[in-house]
Amino acid sequence: MNEHLGRLEGKIEQVITLCDALRAENRRLHDRVTALEDEKQILTDRMTEARGRLEGLMDKLPAE
Repeated sequence: MNEHLGRLEGKIEQVITLCDALRAENRRLHDRVTALEDEKQILTDRMTEARGRLEGLMDKLPAE
């Protein structure tokens, strides 16, 4: 009986360790997603700004 409880305890410890590792990985991935979303927004804003400048330049070109 004690041997059975010992094995069960070992398995429970493994599950807890795995859960902790997965929780930490999830936290890292969530932080990475947030950083990438921020970077995407910055790049989108820069593209919008560049598009506006190009359109402004095109408007200044003489018509053919």
